[in-house]
Amino acid sequence: MTELAGRLESLSMFFPFHNEEDNIIPVLEEALNAGSAVTDDLEVIAVDDGSTDRTSERAESVRIRFPETVRIISYEINRGYGAAVRFGLEASTHEWIFFSDGDRQFKLSDISRLIELTNSGRDKLLALGYRVNREDSFHRKMNASLFNAAMRLILGIRGVRDIDCAFKLIPREAMRAIPPLTSEGALISAELIARCSRAGFTLLETGVTHYPRLFGEQSGARFGVIARAFVEMFACLRSIRSG
Repeated sequence: MTELAGRLESLSMFFPFHNEEDNIIPVLEEALNAGSAVTDDLEVIAVDDGSTDRTSERAESVRIRFPETVRIISYEINRGYGAAVRFGLEASTHEWIFFSDGDRQFKLSDISRLIELTNSGRDKLLALGYRVNREDSFHRKMNASLFNAAMRLILGIRGVRDIDCAFKLIPREAMRAIPPLTSEGALISAELIARCSRAGFTLLETGVTHYPRLFGEQSGARFGVIARAFVEMFACLRSIRSG
């Protein structure tokens, strides 16, 4: 897939949201600006994971202004982060797929750093961000460190320093090359990386900007979320080993 330096032929950008009424409009507007700077063929998708606040209503206000570019996927029941990412991947129609979180903790114009990686000459490539200065609590960073170590050990992921960083650029061909993803929770990034690596895709990383969360509530450090991820991790390992 040949691209002009710094530009993509077409790009889907999607963002999972759950009760992010204070963040969704700025995120979608920033995505429109960042995406338009790197492609002439853009779609931006908001995946509303069963929000109970005004998230969908506010997403709709952006879609009305940009009906040819912005799409909304909304479902009533909170399925989990992994399910929202899977739905976003499945809904994306363009040749490159970018996703990030909807909590305004990333600088979306850093997508240009990922695009620089795609100009490496490799055909089968995932461009991954890692948080240079992770702006989370000590407790959350410690949990993430332990969880990443477990994923490397159990799933055999090598050469990726920030597995669950929600700043990834994926060629659509990668989704055609791997079995359907199954994770419903926090394991989704690890499953995606493990399956793409097994399918022969090169994993390249670059540093991206990370901000502290200003609005909304983080759920990734909750015990139930972590426990669910470990259950899914072993299920994923069995699935990968079985082919």
